Amino acid sequence: MNKTVAFHTLGCKLNFSETAALSRQLVQEGFEKKEFTEQADIYVINTCSVTENADKECRQLVRRIQRKAPASTVVITGCYAQLKPQEIAAIPGVDLVLGAAEKFNLPHHLKEFSKGDSARICSCDVEDISGFNASFSVDERTRAFLKVQDGCDYNCSFCTIPLARGKSRSDTIEGAIRNARALAEKGVKEIVLTGINLGDFGKDPTTGIRQESFFDLIQALEQVEGIQRYRISSIEPNLLSDEIIRFVANSERFMPHFHIPLQSGSNKVLGLMRRRYQRELYSEKVELIKSLMPHCAIGVDVIVGFPGEGEEEFESTYKFLHELPISYLHVFTYSERAHTRALDIKPVVPIPVRHERNKKLRNLSFLKMQYFSRQHEGQKRNVLFESTSRNGMMEGYSDNYIKVSTPYRSEWNNQVVEWIL
Repeated sequence: MNKTVAFHTLGCKLNFSETAALSRQLVQEGFEKKEFTEQADIYVINTCSVTENADKECRQLVRRIQRKAPASTVVITGCYAQLKPQEIAAIPGVDLVLGAAEKFNLPHHLKEFSKGDSARICSCDVEDISGFNASFSVDERTRAFLKVQDGCDYNCSFCTIPLARGKSRSDTIEGAIRNARALAEKGVKEIVLTGINLGDFGKDPTTGIRQESFFDLIQALEQVEGIQRYRISSIEPNLLSDEIIRFVANSERFMPHFHIPLQSGSNKVLGLMRRRYQRELYSEKVELIKSLMPHCAIGVDVIVGFPGEGEEEFESTYKFLHELPISYLHVFTYSERAHTRALDIKPVVPIPVRHERNKKLRNLSFLKMQYFSRQHEGQKRNVLFESTSRNGMMEGYSDNYIKVSTPYRSEWNNQVVEWIL
C-alpha cells in the first residue's frame, strides 16, 4: 500500500509553487497525496520566516499533527528550516529538517529515513546553496504561479531571505518557455511570474554571471501560444526599467498590473533599510506607468514601525502614498529578525504604535481600491473567471486586477469574458 503524504505551505507564492513541485515529485514516486486536514503517513510543512507569525504558525501546525497523528513523520523545509534548523529540530514531533539545498531531494530523504528519537537535520551553509529548481503551482487550472528566479544579492537591513535562500539565480529563458508551454497544455490561461528578486532574472545558477535579462524573458514569453495572460508578481522599482513598462503597455498578453515594493515613503527610512532607490525614483515609475496605462493597477508593499521611523517619517509615508495614483497596499508590521542589521538601529518603535500605523495604512488601502474600482465603473474589461463555485457565485479578475463576482455559470469556467464593470 502506498504511503500517504500531506502538504501545508506558509508564506509567499514562490513557496506555493515549490510545494506544488514537491507534491508532483512524490506522486511520481508512488506516494498518495492527501489533504492536510486528513490522516497521512507523512506531513510536509514548507515554511516562511519573513515574520515572527510564520514561525509561530509552524510550531502550532506541528502540535496539531501530534494530536491528530502522533505516529506520522513530520518534515519541515523552507526558509525557517534553513535559518533555524536546530530550533525546529527541538520542536517535539519534528522528524526531518531539510534546508534550502535539500528541499528538492525530499523523495530521496523520505526513502532513506527511519523514525527515531530525535529529528534529523539535512542542511548546509547558505553560501553553498546553488543551482535552480524550476517549479510551478496551478490554482484551479485558471492561474499558475511560475517560479523563474530564486535567491537575492541585495542586503536590505530588515530581511532574512538572502540568509535563507542564498544568492540570486535563475532559470533559463528556454526552461521558462518549456514550463509555460507545459502549463498551456494543461489548460492554464494565466501565468504569474514569481521569484525572490524577479527583476534580477538572468544570473547563471553556478557562475552568478548574468546571461539573460528579465526584459529578454518577457519578450520571449509573449510568443508562447495558449497562454492568454501574464502578470509580474513583484518587481523592485530600481529594476523596473522604462523598457519593461513600455513593453507591458503595448503587450496583449502582459496585464496592466504591477506590484512594486516601496517599503517606506521616507528617504531617511529607505536609507536605514538599505533600499536601492529613493522615493523620487518610485514616483517617476508610477508616473510613467499611469501616463502610458491610466487603467493600470499598481500594488505597493510597505513596512510600518521600522526602527528610526518617527511620527514625521510615518506621516511622510502616509502622505506620499495618499497622493500617488496607486490601487492597493500590502502592509507589513516590522518584526525583529535575528542576524539582520536592523537590530542595531535606534530608536525602536513601540509595538502598539506599529499596529496603529498598520491600521491607518490598511484603511488607506481600502479607500484606494474603492476609488480605483469606481474609476472603471461602466468600462468594458476582460475578466478571467475561476472555476470554483462559492455559494452559487463565481469570481474572476479583470485584466487590471479588479475583482468581479457573479452568479455561477459553468460555461465561463476558466474563460476570459468581456465584462462591463
